[in-house]
Amino acid sequence: DGYIVPYKNKMTRAKNTTQILKQLRLCFANVELVEQPIDGYIVPYQDQHQSEYLAPCDRRIEYVSGFTGSSGLAIVLKKKAAFWTDGRYHLQAESQLDSNWTVMKDGLAGVPKPEDWLPSTLKANEKVGIDPFLFSKKQYEKFHKALKAAGNELVPLAKNLVDAVWQDRPAQPANKIIPLALEYTGQSWEAKIELIREKLKSEKAKALIVTALDEIAWLFNLRGSDIDYNPVFFSFAIIGRDFVDLFLREEQVSKEVEAHLKSAEIPITLSPYSTNALVEKIRSLDGPEKLWASVKESQAIHMLLKNSVTNESPIQLPKAIKNESEIGGMKSAHIRDAVALCEYLYWLENEVPKGTVDEISGATYLDKLRSKQADFVSLSFPTISSVGPNGAVIHYFPTEATKRQLNTDEIYLVDSGGQYLDGTTDVTRTVHFGTPTSFQKECFTRVLKGHIGLACVIFPDKTKGHQLDVLARQALWKVGLDYLHGTGHGVGSFLNVHEGPQSISSRATEDAPMQEGMIVSDEPGYYEDNSFGIRIESLVVTVKATTPNQYKNVQYLTFEPITLVPLMKKMIDTHLLTADEIEWVNAYHAQCREIIGKELEKQNKQDVLEWLKRETDRKS
Repeated sequence: DGYIVPYKNKMTRAKNTTQILKQLRLCFANVELVEQPIDGYIVPYQDQHQSEYLAPCDRRIEYVSGFTGSSGLAIVLKKKAAFWTDGRYHLQAESQLDSNWTVMKDGLAGVPKPEDWLPSTLKANEKVGIDPFLFSKKQYEKFHKALKAAGNELVPLAKNLVDAVWQDRPAQPANKIIPLALEYTGQSWEAKIELIREKLKSEKAKALIVTALDEIAWLFNLRGSDIDYNPVFFSFAIIGRDFVDLFLREEQVSKEVEAHLKSAEIPITLSPYSTNALVEKIRSLDGPEKLWASVKESQAIHMLLKNSVTNESPIQLPKAIKNESEIGGMKSAHIRDAVALCEYLYWLENEVPKGTVDEISGATYLDKLRSKQADFVSLSFPTISSVGPNGAVIHYFPTEATKRQLNTDEIYLVDSGGQYLDGTTDVTRTVHFGTPTSFQKECFTRVLKGHIGLACVIFPDKTKGHQLDVLARQALWKVGLDYLHGTGHGVGSFLNVHEGPQSISSRATEDAPMQEGMIVSDEPGYYEDNSFGIRIESLVVTVKATTPNQYKNVQYLTFEPITLVPLMKKMIDTHLLTADEIEWVNAYHAQCREIIGKELEKQNKQDVLEWLKRETDRKS
């Protein structure tokens, strides 16, 4: 079952992976699974849809390693096993992986990338296997080139080796699919299909292959619950210039879904959901005309194509640029969501001094408050409820083994969100129910300065997120502090809480230019190992800025807050804020008081309203 590992003054359960790794290595020479013996196997944190969050049946990394985070990559060689994860999960990986594994803290100086580590570790002519359905074309090319240059080989396998040894692998979910009304989507699925067909014509492509679950859900105005916290359903789609194929499981196609998809203008062919059915259809289409499959589609699909367009998916950008209905829905959802969070913070203020609340019971109560709000569907991710040193684990989730009591001596960080029919929320607030130290107040205030700097920025249209990232970090950098995660991510409209293509990060990667209508998080932080964590996160929508000049007729943009939850004033050292920053805090709190106050009155939550008024008094 596992064993207890002492870690950072708390006991954390790590999974014993000895037997699992032994069984996996036996597969390396099993002729029923591999055509030729291999010397290693790569296990990514992905499914055949390249999803960020996975259903239990696809959490292969968790099965082989015990790691429960949402980002990682495992490489198992004959005598070594190494695991990579980003800064959000460094501490978690250290605590959850047993001694069979070497933890590679991606992003830290001196830590090799997996594609560099492999060639330096393998002997000449050794082979490493992968499941090509779990690797995007881009990921595959990265490993393929590195291994080939070193005289090694990356081998796509027909069978997944983890699945071959995972005897109690859960079944794939097949939950109910619901149509989403036009009042929430602002655009019919037929109009969206026509938009994609225009893109196909411009690229002279015969059809677009779509496997990303959030893209399919957005395109057809459907939602599901096959992956926890993500309102998506297992499916594939192929959009042709004169046909549409949608691959769904028969038991998920209700009469309501059938009626929603019935269209005189655009007939849809429903096919059974399976990789075999998708492969068969792609083979029937492949010919002289190009098929469009983005580089984020799986290598398995690209191996089928003779003539292809590999540009980014034409669905990604229109999904990210929210229309008026979607923005209006997101704002409405955030108002109701703020009521739940304000109610929670008010409750904590009264209950924490009694010593009756721990990380789990607190999170459970917050989840209950959210569930009472109108149009609530589910959480948007498991609530991060962390006290003191647990807050330093960036994506910490409390368990019975790790939970701590909320108290008046330590910082409490709560990062939470909900899925509503009209929008998705994601908000973090950091509080203290006693007296914070001067260092804690300084850290909080420097994080706040970064949050304000990004919230207030005015920038030219099409500026990329990595160009803005320094604004959130500079106050921390001035005193030699920083944080090991991105500053902002896109958020779907009753869709995935993490959505591309836009992001705000120090990495100059493939972040798309910011455009009007995009929603993104503003979430700088600071984490003192073994002591505390601080993060301030609100969602903002990109809007046109009014400027006295417009150089070369370029439109300028800025951010408008969607999240309206007060910031704890006792955590702020006003001596570190400029007059403009203090005015920003006051203006933000006035907005919270006005908008959320009205909703609290409407819901007859008078005690919480009085708390809100007190928390949003002007600061001087």
